[in-house]
Amino acid sequence: MNPFDDNYFMKKALQEAEMAFDKGEVPVGAVVVIDNKIIAKSHNLTETLNDVTAHAEMQAITAAANYLGGKYLIDCTLYVTLEPCQMCAGALYWSQISKIVYGAKDEKRGFETLGTTLHPKTKIIGGVMENEAATLMKRFFIEKRNLN
Repeated sequence: MNPFDDNYFMKKALQEAEMAFDKGEVPVGAVVVIDNKIIAKSHNLTETLNDVTAHAEMQAITAAANYLGGKYLIDCTLYVTLEPCQMCAGALYWSQISKIVYGAKDEKRGFETLGTTLHPKTKIIGGVMENEAATLMKRFFIEKRNLN
């Protein structure tokens, strides 16, 4: 059995989401993988950086492009705990990433929900470790509401 499957890498993205949670950020984590090697990992930093574009996916795209020395993420897979939003989907489109694997669906802001298209060669898999990702997100917003 290959230890490097979708669940293995989604667990790494969930670890990033936990880091975001601990910082008071919306708990979304992401990793970019090529040839079973993580080349970028990130989590939401919008509050920390006071930057609405500092989503986990955007941070991961930049880090992966820097690692590869080019702007295209061909042959790369993004593992992200939440369905990407339109902004992130646009950046992923331009990066020409080969595959996106996400955990929980974002029923309000997700790119698939809103009908945003990705690069025609990008493969999409949703629902990997969906329960774990959704539970973390729900826990974050319950705690946030209780603090306010």
